[in-house]
Amino acid sequence: MTTDRTPDERHPDHRFHDERRPGDPPRRITVDPESTRRSLAGLVLTIVELLRQLMERQALRRVDQGGLSDEQIEELGLTLMALEENMDELREHFGLTQDDLNIDLGPLGPLLPRD
Repeated sequence: MTTDRTPDERHPDHRFHDERRPGDPPRRITVDPESTRRSLAGLVLTIVELLRQLMERQALRRVDQGGLSDEQIEELGLTLMALEENMDELREHFGLTQDDLNIDLGPLGPLLPRD
């Protein structure tokens, strides 16, 4: 089937409508560098926190299975505590809270479990 209409006329909802007139300067998006830095830091820290929590759960499983020596359990505990302290410091540095890192996935709920 052929038609004389252009793709924009066939699917008007898919058109890009720009209200600028010829000769108007291009539109610019104003971005606050501090807000951008904080948002990026929040995203990175969210990923790190997710990985930290997964590592912690895996470590607890290994401890529960009984395959670790007392020294290994002690070292694992100290390492996880230090990592949590580092995360606290980073969140504080960027002015973020634990809730700021917990992305809402809509119907799936929050990304990070709430303790």
